[in-house]
Amino acid sequence: MSIILAIETSSELASCALLSDDTLLARSSSGVRTHSQSILPMVQELLAEAGIALRDCDAIAFGSGPGSFTGVRTACGIAQGLAYGASLPVVPIVTLPAMAQACREQTGATEVVAVLDARMGEVYWAQYRYADGWHTVSEPALCAPGDVAPVATSAPLAACGNGFSAYPEAFAGRDFAAAALTDVMPHASQVAQLARVELAAGRTVSPAEAQPLYLRNKIAFTSAERVVINAAKAAA
Repeated sequence: MSIILAIETSSELASCALLSDDTLLARSSSGVRTHSQSILPMVQELLAEAGIALRDCDAIAFGSGPGSFTGVRTACGIAQGLAYGASLPVVPIVTLPAMAQACREQTGATEVVAVLDARMGEVYWAQYRYADGWHTVSEPALCAPGDVAPVATSAPLAACGNGFSAYPEAFAGRDFAAAALTDVMPHASQVAQLARVELAAGRTVSPAEAQPLYLRNKIAFTSAERVVINAAKAAA
């Protein structure tokens, strides 16, 4: 089985995970302002706990977005830096199916709509179906909370994400939102699990090809973020 290091910083929660065979190790910390400082120490802790070096991994995965502009750039930059230094492929994983995976782990649902607060009165959302793997029903989109429109399903539709708690009035009275798991957020544990499937299928990119997924206008890396990328390269 493969060994995958995953990084997720698209929300206020920063997390890392190391998946090897059926063993999953994870670390997390909250506070957006500390993401760039907390990720590399957490990576080092995971590798030390597993007793391996970065070069022993088979791939670096990261939550590619949508999410916080700064957050997705941080995860992408660190993944690029680590992968460059260790000559590893990169596996970008969209945050919304990672949320759907977490929802399935809690509920067993096969039909999931994930809604993530995008700030500015908007949400990111998508709908997924699980049948021998995840399939996209509605592609990731950015819209007003009231415009989230899941496709009707024959199986019960589960819902997850902080978009429901951020805009409760917009979802009031909508059946699919009634039992939403509002505490489900993108996490490296699920990113690692989805990345293992992608890696097995050969769906990887080089560090240079790794890109965040923005559903708003793209923004270039800041000077501070370049420092983080360079630190990741040096650490690798």
